[in-house]
Amino acid sequence: MDDHGRMVPGGEVEISAREAEVLGAIADHRSNAQIAAAFHISVRTVESHVSSLLRKYGVADRRELADLVAEPKPSAAGGKSTATGAGAGAGTGAGVSGLPVSRTTFVGREAEAGALRDALREAGLVTLLGPGGMGKTRLAAVIAAESPDPGAFIDLVPVRSGLVLRVVAAALGVTERPPQPLDQALVERLLPGRSLLVLDNCEHLIAEVAELVERLLAACPDVTVLATSRERLGVPGERVVQLPPLPSDSDGVQLFLDRAQAVDAAFAASPADVSQLCERLDGMPLAIELAAARTGSLGLDGLLALDNQLRLLAGGRGSDPRHRSLSAVIGWSHDLLDDDERLLFRRLGIYVGGADLDAACATSPEYTRGEVADLIGRLTDKSLLVRRGARWRQLETVRAFALEQLEAAGEIGPARERHLRWAVATAANLEAAIDADQEWSPELGGRALGDGGRAADEDGWRSVSGEVVDDLRVALGGTAAAADATAHRLARSLGHLAFASQGFVESVDHYRAAAARAEDGVTAARDLRSAADASLILSDGPATVRFLLEAADLAVADGNVRAAMLASAVIAINRYPAGSMYALPREQSAALLADAQSSSDASADDPHVAALLATAKAWEFGSRRIGADTELAKDAVGIARRSGDPVLIAGALDGLTVALGNAGRLREARKCALERLQLVAPLPRHEPYAAAEIVDAYHVAATTAVATGALPAAMPEYQQVPTLVAGAGQAAGDLVAGDGSYLWLPRLIRLSGLTGRFDECVAAADTLWARWERAGSPPQEWMASALAVAAMAHGLRRDGTFDTWQHRAIELARAGRTTEAPVLSAAAAFADARVAVHNGKLSRELVEKAFAGFAELWWAPYAHAAGAELAVVADLPDAENWLAAAAPTAAENDWAEACLTRTAARLSGDIAALREAAEGFARIGARFEHACTLLLIPDRVDEGLAVFSELRVPPELLAEPGFG
Repeated sequence: MDDHGRMVPGGEVEISAREAEVLGAIADHRSNAQIAAAFHISVRTVESHVSSLLRKYGVADRRELADLVAEPKPSAAGGKSTATGAGAGAGTGAGVSGLPVSRTTFVGREAEAGALRDALREAGLVTLLGPGGMGKTRLAAVIAAESPDPGAFIDLVPVRSGLVLRVVAAALGVTERPPQPLDQALVERLLPGRSLLVLDNCEHLIAEVAELVERLLAACPDVTVLATSRERLGVPGERVVQLPPLPSDSDGVQLFLDRAQAVDAAFAASPADVSQLCERLDGMPLAIELAAARTGSLGLDGLLALDNQLRLLAGGRGSDPRHRSLSAVIGWSHDLLDDDERLLFRRLGIYVGGADLDAACATSPEYTRGEVADLIGRLTDKSLLVRRGARWRQLETVRAFALEQLEAAGEIGPARERHLRWAVATAANLEAAIDADQEWSPELGGRALGDGGRAADEDGWRSVSGEVVDDLRVALGGTAAAADATAHRLARSLGHLAFASQGFVESVDHYRAAAARAEDGVTAARDLRSAADASLILSDGPATVRFLLEAADLAVADGNVRAAMLASAVIAINRYPAGSMYALPREQSAALLADAQSSSDASADDPHVAALLATAKAWEFGSRRIGADTELAKDAVGIARRSGDPVLIAGALDGLTVALGNAGRLREARKCALERLQLVAPLPRHEPYAAAEIVDAYHVAATTAVATGALPAAMPEYQQVPTLVAGAGQAAGDLVAGDGSYLWLPRLIRLSGLTGRFDECVAAADTLWARWERAGSPPQEWMASALAVAAMAHGLRRDGTFDTWQHRAIELARAGRTTEAPVLSAAAAFADARVAVHNGKLSRELVEKAFAGFAELWWAPYAHAAGAELAVVADLPDAENWLAAAAPTAAENDWAEACLTRTAARLSGDIAALREAAEGFARIGARFEHACTLLLIPDRVDEGLAVFSELRVPPELLAEPGFG
């Protein structure tokens, strides 16, 4: 320990084996979500381990934790690992995750393995080609296990069309980070270094897999993809390694003997006889293993005597003789089952992702639970089921045979109906588990700890959902887009589950599917309302409005529901405009409001509808988009309070916050934002209805903190932006470490720039600019002020790129527009004036620009204060007038107040006032400004120089015209 009780390198810390793994992954700069995916544990469990490690090592954040880590020193005693200072767990983050675990030896394939290794060294895409049952998966897993590079092994068997990208991203711990597309997030995850992706069983998704692989290889030159398939992907540069049958006289014999002796340790046979059997099975590994499984009851002689049965089954399936042989072996194994075993065997084929005992019982209700368990055990013993934990799964080729048997028995229809009912019940149970998992821990930036401070059960709803979600999707996909109460329930549940798992795009699709299966228009309208709410998380305002208007058209039978949808559309048009929505004629949105008012049933006295109508009216009668009328907004808040709905109250408060902020009443706006934050804090993050309001409330609270100069409050509020935006389970520490979402970066840039953390500011700005360009330069006007702050940081560092970044701010502000956005002008003027003070560009023109009539007043206090200081430093004759002009807005902002105090003291020579200004900057964490102020106080210059040194400010900045 050091003098402050912190652990230092060289001191022993006892940590668990799992904590050692997590520690190594932290050293590898992985996020909590990525660690969870790599070690197959829940994000909540990772959060608990991280919290424990921080406590044990006595460090403040994961950056310090990573600095302590060098290489692992595990102890074999008692499952514990002793971490000694800088030697705890580094390097454990490497390797391919998700590798299938096999309990049998790997036999043969030396030549093919060598060819595969050579191909992977030379090509970005290698496809291991062969028919089903040839052992492609096993060989790919063996080769992937040798790889020193990180990556993932992804089984595509249960994946349906349209979900390949999402499944690959999830395997790598990548989630949607709105508004950044998922494919962009995946590329960013793979860009930093070498990695290996194994895509297993691609044949049913060839086009989709090929498109994704081609995109990844083009964007990520250090990525290698190993695909297994029955046909090549057809991607340029693809190398193909064929997987032939095992040689019947060597590897085939060894495989058979190995598996047969696992069944009967005393089994013995001549190599020639075994070779004869392997030849009849065409050297197919799966066929050989299935045959070997029968040696305990038949012996080799019995197997050879069944030749006629094999040949009888060999003639009817496909043209490929290998496939015929495989079918023969499966069919023969199937014929050896009794009637009950056959029945359960074919019914289990309906489960694409495998089944647990409850699922198996659900599709075979005529059996007791004990009978089903016995049948499952017998099928597993006969190698027709594979057990994985508490679940059993048929191999792909075995399942295909089972489905054929189900069809032949005429049972496919009833089986699908039972599968659908099981899916509905399972999805409902998962939703109930989500509802029970409500607590959130601010310290962890996400889910709370369970009883006694322990992490929640790793087999919680997230892990269970991951096991069954493919079957839930398949069950829904088997239903028609027509009125059906059962299918509707499943679609809604899937929408909720996808949303809770941060699958926002998928969630929208499911809610739309629910609307298509609703039994009446009002129900369908509510489904589309959920789709609209989910779209807000994706920052897709136009889609939100479109779904709400479609919902209104469907809800003609209920005037209040229709009115609610129309009013919500008017609110969304004003609160979340993007691109062309800015230019939407007022007549159109006003007409929608009038339609909403006329549609509502006044006699019903619905407080929910009344609150929405009042809020819509306040927004629509504001002076512009993202602008509400102050008095109407106050009325809307009062009406919303009578509804008792915290979401409606918070929404109305946002209108009032914006109205007050646009009027320059920033401290009042801050109070509204804080009240709104208290309202949404207890709300469920997993519900689309509440989630967008929660995210926006945290965003606006942080924005008002910066607008009022309350910088110490801004960082905690930024860090509490829910994980819905940051990514699945991602904690605040990850965000601060720079692994945050696209939406996090502008906030980080503004705050780090204003507090003098310039290295952090410019690094985040570089990342934001690169991401914005890669995303196609979408309209994101609100981000422009962040680039103006980044320009200021560059200007104060005198690195010659100030003008470049100011132009970038303008470019971002104008994206999708023909004129400069009002959101930028005050922030840009602030940057100009502040840099001019420091660099001696003493211009009346810049002073006047800092006092322009800004349409956007959130940054006006900064601009006015910096402009007044520039007037004083430039020794303008009317400097006192500029000081007086800045006073009203400076009163709304702590930073501006401190700046104006410093400016007045510079004019008057009042040292006491300079001390007061220095203390003001120190209180709000504006350390650069604090240091600059100290340079103006004769007896505190050395203190100012020390602060500059701590901030790693280059020496050439210390003798600028404006300071010192």
